[in-house]
Amino acid sequence: MPGLTDAHFHFRDWALGLRRLALAGVESLAGLRERLAQRAEETPPGEWILGQGWNESRWPEPRMPTRSDLDEAAPNQPVILWRSDLHLAVANSQALRKAGITADTPNPPEGLIDRDESGAPTGILREKAIGLVKDVIPPPTEDETVEAMREGFGRLHRLGLTGLHDHRIMGGDDGPPAFHAYQCLQASGDLALRLWMSIPSERLDEAVALGLRSGFGDDYLRVGHVKAFSDGGQGARTAWMLEPYEDTGDCGMPLTPMEEIAAIVRKADRAGLAVAVHAIGDRANRELITLFERVTQHTIPVTPIPHRIEHVQVIRPGDVRRLAQLDVAASVQPIHVTDDMPMTEQSIGARSRFAYPFRDMLDAGVTLAFGSDAPVADPNPLFGIHAAVTRQTRDGDPPGGWYPRQRLSVAEAVWGFTMGPARISGRAHELGSISPGKLADLVVLDRDIFEIEPRAIHQAQVTMTIFDGRVVYER
Repeated sequence: MPGLTDAHFHFRDWALGLRRLALAGVESLAGLRERLAQRAEETPPGEWILGQGWNESRWPEPRMPTRSDLDEAAPNQPVILWRSDLHLAVANSQALRKAGITADTPNPPEGLIDRDESGAPTGILREKAIGLVKDVIPPPTEDETVEAMREGFGRLHRLGLTGLHDHRIMGGDDGPPAFHAYQCLQASGDLALRLWMSIPSERLDEAVALGLRSGFGDDYLRVGHVKAFSDGGQGARTAWMLEPYEDTGDCGMPLTPMEEIAAIVRKADRAGLAVAVHAIGDRANRELITLFERVTQHTIPVTPIPHRIEHVQVIRPGDVRRLAQLDVAASVQPIHVTDDMPMTEQSIGARSRFAYPFRDMLDAGVTLAFGSDAPVADPNPLFGIHAAVTRQTRDGDPPGGWYPRQRLSVAEAVWGFTMGPARISGRAHELGSISPGKLADLVVLDRDIFEIEPRAIHQAQVTMTIFDGRVVYER
């Protein structure tokens, strides 16, 4: 097959996370505490413990951990553990003290500090409140970042990945060090992925002043979209919904005001920069589609690269049809379908029928590009293809698939990891298919996923990955 490209990846966080406390496989709160206690025994007092990947929605007792849970397991180190979606984290008492978070600390803009009945922080931090703790954590050195990235390239080659659309996390603080590390790797000849790197919207003025445009760069490293956020995450109940969540009674929260996003789109459009906007809730998607209708209706883009919405997780049918009328792509993550089924059912109930409507979007004419959102989810693209085709977990649940009308064919799912990312980055003429004249990025599998039972696709293994004409992985 063509080399596979992940259209939504947080590579610096994922690569550095390979050396942190991995919590994706934890099956209970007790398991989280046990794993944290083991790491605390290996960590000197006062040294930070960072972890990521826990997801309480599948635990027997679906309760989020609090600072008390972390204090018990790691009383001598500051700790912060990100939830799998990265929109929520929990910190222990030492970490809160280092960040100066007390009962009197106000919520930061676009963030929430959870509090108990007495007003004391519970340790749960949502959206930009996480930054209060993150700002006091010593950042990794450039050498640590470069080495983690170099190690990450090899791991992704084993999965058949030859390209990433690398997205900045909220706030954009990871942007400059990631871009600098990529350039160091490129200068040393070690850059072994095709990278489409987003620019944080917080840096838009600087990008415009420098004259950067989407697509600037070479075959390996290019300036991509300008990244903005319209809402939070559904797991954290901060995605912006049209109707209240079933279990909280509120509708989540908008983050960047729509008029501010409109100003970003206008300024970026005039400068030749395409925009990617995170939108998960159905209210956020509706508002954003209205914004794109209004802002782009009478403009001719300077760049042929389309704007895009990241995630499009919950969207009503009428808004799918409106999106299809725009030159705006949908960057979606099929693996979230199977990862998020329990959380989605718990949070929005019967409205889950509006979640991840890939078939409806494709049939309406929306351009789809697939990714994993790693480290939020497993970066294996074969897991993503399996989820798009079956809408089942890798254990086969539920029988027949979750809202099975939205299933895709294998060819459509593979297109989402090949031609989809190539098209929305303006590189369809050189990437995304095995065609004369295109760049030689190829992947060989141990079985034909177009012929086997769809439920077995996730069992396929990569036997060889070819990047730019050279074998970079052989099983």
